[in-house]
Amino acid sequence: MTEPSKDALVRFLEERFACAQSCTECARSCALLVSNAELSAVSAAVHGPTRPAPDEAPRPPGSSHGLRRALLLCVEVCDATCRLLSEETHQDEYGLRLQVEWCRAVALECAHACDRVPDAAACAEQSRACARACTAFLASLD
Repeated sequence: MTEPSKDALVRFLEERFACAQSCTECARSCALLVSNAELSAVSAAVHGPTRPAPDEAPRPPGSSHGLRRALLLCVEVCDATCRLLSEETHQDEYGLRLQVEWCRAVALECAHACDRVPDAAACAEQSRACARACTAFLASLD
């Protein structure tokens, strides 16, 4: 078995770091969106429900709950992936690949959930950036 070249190792580490950093940013963005949604729910509970504008279409029941679940899952998976990528100990490549692939899938699901909510465009883009970083890192494993 030959050792990878220094350039290949540097590229691998750069992709790994970029993926970990993107996972962190995605987790922050999702957590911020969840906390903002919770604050608006608290505000509605304190100040009473607001009446929708006449031209505003009603949201399907459970849509905010589905988004919240997607956001929280994304936070957890991105955080776990970042921690795994940040470890310096020898890691099983298969396990690492599975975690990063899972993170990519969850980030894309989160982006799709955010696309359905007008105030979540920034989170959707951050989730897509995370998925792209995961894809790039997975390519470096090949």
